[in-house]
Amino acid sequence: MFKYVIRRLLIAIPVLLGVTVINFIIMKMAPGNPVDMLISPQTPAAALEAKRIELGLDAPAYVQYWSWFTHLLRGDLGYSMVTYEPVGRMIFDRLGPTLLLMGTSLIIGVAIAIPLGILSARRQYSKLDYAAVTGSFLGISIPNFFLGLGLIYVFSLWLKILPSSGMSTLGGGGGFVDILLHLIMPVIVLTANVAGRNIRYVRSSMLEILEQDYLRTARAKGLKETLVINRHAVRNALIPIVTVLGMEIPILFGGAVVIEQIFSWPGIGQLTMSSIMSRDYSTIMGLNLLAAVIVILANLLTDIAYALVDPRIKYSK
Repeated sequence: MFKYVIRRLLIAIPVLLGVTVINFIIMKMAPGNPVDMLISPQTPAAALEAKRIELGLDAPAYVQYWSWFTHLLRGDLGYSMVTYEPVGRMIFDRLGPTLLLMGTSLIIGVAIAIPLGILSARRQYSKLDYAAVTGSFLGISIPNFFLGLGLIYVFSLWLKILPSSGMSTLGGGGGFVDILLHLIMPVIVLTANVAGRNIRYVRSSMLEILEQDYLRTARAKGLKETLVINRHAVRNALIPIVTVLGMEIPILFGGAVVIEQIFSWPGIGQLTMSSIMSRDYSTIMGLNLLAAVIVILANLLTDIAYALVDPRIKYSK
C-alpha cells in the first residue's frame, strides 16, 4: 500500500504541473489585468505602465509563469497583487472555515444518505421509499443559491432566529454557539445537495445487492435479517458508493464558492471570487493549485478506501 501511495503521488507531479500551465494560459487569455482593477481609468498611461512593470506584467507570459514556478519550487506562492499579502498565508487563513463548512456538510450528508438509502431499498415502493426518492430529487434539483436565499428570507428576515452572513457576530466573542448558529444555514444547503445525490446511489447499489444469490443462501441458513443486511449486503453495496463519495470532496469545494458568497462565509470560496473579480493572478494560481491537490488527494483516498471496503483489492504490486 505504501509503495502504491508513493507511486501515485509521483504520477501526480506532472499532472499538477500541467494543471498550473493550463490555468495560467486561461488566466492570461481572460480580459483585464490587476492594474486595470486597481487604478482609476483617469490615471495617466505612464503611471499605469509603471505599475505594470512593478508587478512584472510587462514580461512575456512564459517569463511570468517561470518566475511563479521557481518561487513555487521554493515553497513560495508569491504575494497578492491586490493586498500585497503572502498568498500562502491568505489561503491558510481561509482554509479553516472552508474545511469546517465542507466537513460538517459531508459528514451530515453521508450520515443521512447511507441509512436512508438502505431503508429505501429494503422497503422498495413503500411510502418511505417514495419520500426518500422525492427528497433526493429535490436535493439535487434545487439550485444552491436559490435554497440559500430562501433560507435567509425565512430564518433571518422573517423569523429572525438565525444570522444571515459571516462566521461570527460582529463585536461578539465568536464562541462555539455563535459559530454554530452561523453554520446552520450554509450546512443545510450543502447537506441537501450531498444527501440528495447519494441517497439514489445507495438505494440503487443496495437494490442490486439484495437480488444476489448469496443473500438468499444466508437467509436460508437461518441468519437474522439484520445480520444479513449489515454484514453481507451493506459492505458489498458500499464498493460502488465509495467512488461517488470520493468525488464529493471536490464537488463540495466547488459548491462552497457559491455558498460562501451568499452567506459571506470567510473561506476559500469567497477568496476565489474576490481574486477573480480583481484579476489577482498570483492568488488565482495558488487557489487553482490547491483545488488540483484536493482532487488528486480525494482520488487517492478513494483508492485506499476501496482496499478497506473490499479485501480482494490489493495495491502491493
